[in-house]
Amino acid sequence: MKVTDPLIDAGRADLRGFERALGDPADPAALLSYARSAELDRGESFPDDICRELDRMGLPRLYVPAEFGGALTRYDELVAALRAVARRDLTVAIGHGKTFLGGVCMWLAGRAEQARELGADIIAGAPVAWGLTERGHGSDLLAGEMTATPEPDGPDEPGGFRVTGEKWLINNATRGTFLCLLVRTRPEGGPRGFSLLLADKRRLPADRWRPLPKVPTHGIRGADISGIALEDCPFPADALIGEQGAGLEIVLKALQLTRTACTALSLGAADQAVRLAEEFAAGRELYGRRLIDLPHVRRVLGEAYAALHAAEIVSVLAARSVHTLPQEMTVISAVAKSYVPTRADELIAACGELLGARAFLTEVHEHGAFQKLERDHRVVGIFDGSTFVNQHVLINHFPVLVRGHQEGTADEEAVRRTADLSAPLPPARLDRLSLLARGGCSLTQSLHIASGEMRALASTGRAPARVAELAEELTDSCERLHHELALSPPASQYAQPEAFALARRYEDCFAGAAALRVWLHHRTPGEDPLWLEAVLTYVLRSLRPPGRPTDGEVFDRLFDARTAGRPSAPPTSVVTS
Repeated sequence: MKVTDPLIDAGRADLRGFERALGDPADPAALLSYARSAELDRGESFPDDICRELDRMGLPRLYVPAEFGGALTRYDELVAALRAVARRDLTVAIGHGKTFLGGVCMWLAGRAEQARELGADIIAGAPVAWGLTERGHGSDLLAGEMTATPEPDGPDEPGGFRVTGEKWLINNATRGTFLCLLVRTRPEGGPRGFSLLLADKRRLPADRWRPLPKVPTHGIRGADISGIALEDCPFPADALIGEQGAGLEIVLKALQLTRTACTALSLGAADQAVRLAEEFAAGRELYGRRLIDLPHVRRVLGEAYAALHAAEIVSVLAARSVHTLPQEMTVISAVAKSYVPTRADELIAACGELLGARAFLTEVHEHGAFQKLERDHRVVGIFDGSTFVNQHVLINHFPVLVRGHQEGTADEEAVRRTADLSAPLPPARLDRLSLLARGGCSLTQSLHIASGEMRALASTGRAPARVAELAEELTDSCERLHHELALSPPASQYAQPEAFALARRYEDCFAGAAALRVWLHHRTPGEDPLWLEAVLTYVLRSLRPPGRPTDGEVFDRLFDARTAGRPSAPPTSVVTS
């Protein structure tokens, strides 16, 4: 399929048109079809032709903020666009979307002229990679050994850098025209011992750098997961992004944006898993009945819808928080990046059980799309800090989360603008991103306000009492959790297992609070809050004391409503899947 006119341009982002143009993946003629994806996966081939079409459709413009010549004005639109690609092929979404990750540090700290030049190259189709990790160091960025030695200024121009070292397991390291490299600029390292350099391969001496071989991977087989090696390679002074020594701080702030964007990959994978499982169950007969008519299957699919709704709400509100609560993004992004991929993994596993053997086969049921998405998605939880890394961010924030909860420092107006999807978003203030959310988390702090509103609605018959009871239970669970957080030992480099369990419970409280807020802002008279009841039931399951059973009947009702075409989903998608 060829698209001649861009659907995403400097003045607009036609996401519904973009969704339609991507087509139905079950159609072999679609741009991202199951058949084509399977062929590329078998050959471990990068989807060059598909990425060129996405370039023509204008997707790279969403990777560049409007002030630097792109179309990025709303981060929830970026999440929606990446999700649309990911629900068809995760390899394509990861391979193409990496350019946003590679450019973020420039949008945060680069000089305006620098950023505009990179933005123009990205819009023209130049891939950008993000060179953070090194062989043997994993996510320990302070252990990085790629070294940039500053050179003295010359008589006519400022001194640059001489760079030596390797970056490894880098997405698009070989394909990328540019690489944003985290380099050691002080021999002793430390928090102020690292800087960021933009490597433009077109300007580097060919004999001073070489690509490292593509690394075979279990999933995303076609992606360019490789590396780069540099040996005394000269970089000009204008390759520096931000101030010398500020590299680590810039990266940690950039991760708040990239972790949020990565949730789109998990949502797309979850969309595809539910679709494949539902279509298979509808067409498969077992014991003289359609599989989809069996009570257990209905329950599994209903719970999958609830899990997807919870993950979607967390993702979309995290993206909107870039605009409304930037000072809290270090907590919000960590919650989103831990919660959404984990719930998507669980959802995919549950759907895989329904497919049985077809979940593992490569040549049947939509060309083996399920086994591919299951393999591809495993890596998402590792991107931009693993689940444990993100939970550790949350653990380090326990004291400020408790203090904010006790003092009631919530920005209620910002919470309202975040959850009210009809409210216009202010411009993103990336300069307000912080490494410490000093006021805690407004969304969980104000849960009692939302719960009180639900209780008032129930008292006048405008909301079911059962949903108000669930909201009250969530509020009580959140209160108990904060008491436990206050008793948790001070965070250290090696957090205790119990702290990670507390972090997981905090994520569920956040998800439930987000769902409650969205429903309150978008409720209509007489509406059955079925999706909210299902989401609250879903998150409370892990917050309740061990041994207390969860009534899953609401998941059956959610399934029935979905299959009957009745409204039963939150309004959190920018585009309709």
